[in-house]
Amino acid sequence: MGSLIKKRRKRMRKKKHKKMLRRTRHQRQRK
Repeated sequence: MGSLIKKRRKRMRKKKHKKMLRRTRHQRQRK
């Protein structure tokens, strides 16, 4: 059970990172 939660947390971190990168790209294009 513990290993599954750790894997899920790692996946969430990767998804959050992608969202942050997309936001920064949009901000750069607008400026």
